Amino acid sequence: MNTVLYLMIGGAVGTLSRYFLALSVNKLFPVLFPVGTLVVNSIGCFVIGVFWGMGGHTVFSVNMRAFLFVGILGGFTTMSTFSIETMNLFHYNEFKLGILNIFATNIICLLMTAAGFFISRTFIGFSK
Repeated sequence: MNTVLYLMIGGAVGTLSRYFLALSVNKLFPVLFPVGTLVVNSIGCFVIGVFWGMGGHTVFSVNMRAFLFVGILGGFTTMSTFSIETMNLFHYNEFKLGILNIFATNIICLLMTAAGFFISRTFIGFSK
């Protein structure tokens, strides 16, 4: 039962963080392209890369893994939002923006995950 509580709390923290960060970014960049979702996904990928890099030396408990990875990061990253926003771009015949969103999100998020891993291993002191 404790794990479920950690999931719920982490999910709430991640979801609220995603909402307010994406809202703030979208206010800064009031364009049709979903910049807020791209920023949130990029940050989420970076953070999970850092945790991944730490994983070899830091053993997360079951509850901490549930809280961080499934709860916070699961609530924070927005691949479902990415999907519906991309489909909406296609629905409104914004094919170039839809394709840009697919490539930008995937490439940037993969690079951010790798960057987080690299930074955690190189600069924070977690190494093989």
